[in-house]
Amino acid sequence: MEFITETLAGFTAMSHWEYLAVALSMAYLLLAIKESLWCWPAAFFSTLIYTIMYWNGALLMESLLHFYYMYMAVYGWVIWRKGSADQHGLVITSWRLKQHFAIISLTSIVAVIFGYIMTNYTHAEFAYLDSFTTCFAVVTTYLVAKKVLENWLYWIVIDAASMYLYYEKGYYPTLALFIFYTIMAAWGFKTWYEEYEQNQAKPLAQL
Repeated sequence: MEFITETLAGFTAMSHWEYLAVALSMAYLLLAIKESLWCWPAAFFSTLIYTIMYWNGALLMESLLHFYYMYMAVYGWVIWRKGSADQHGLVITSWRLKQHFAIISLTSIVAVIFGYIMTNYTHAEFAYLDSFTTCFAVVTTYLVAKKVLENWLYWIVIDAASMYLYYEKGYYPTLALFIFYTIMAAWGFKTWYEEYEQNQAKPLAQL
């Protein structure tokens, strides 16, 4: 009962700005699925709100990550507006396990370094977990841009870890959004995997 009371209190206490950010984030996802150019303005303004919110909530790495997302929103708008032939011609690929091992190892090292710095020289909370989700989100965003099939598996882990951060900080609408993101990431992997098998006519890349 206490958990339910605290959760409901968290929802009612949230700023209208966070609800707007959640709505814009969902709009971005739906518009992106439809390949609508207007997904990028939705992404830009949602990340702007989150950047400020995370900074005020002492999730500094999350705040910095959303500066990167804002840049990507502008970049996406420019590329989609030009109607890049390369973008439309990009096919889904699968990277080898040793490539993912290298990515995970190097990104983890960088995340630990950032976590140490944030723990000892800033007022950041959950510094190491915040750093891990941030560093891996940066790398995974690149994997999305390259249409690497396994990006969805990275997002499932990142989103699940982020859910713990948002629960601890009391960002309940955003927590609900990331539950939705996690489910969508699983569905995205299934969809991309089916398309990859159909187009490539071969199983996932092996070692």
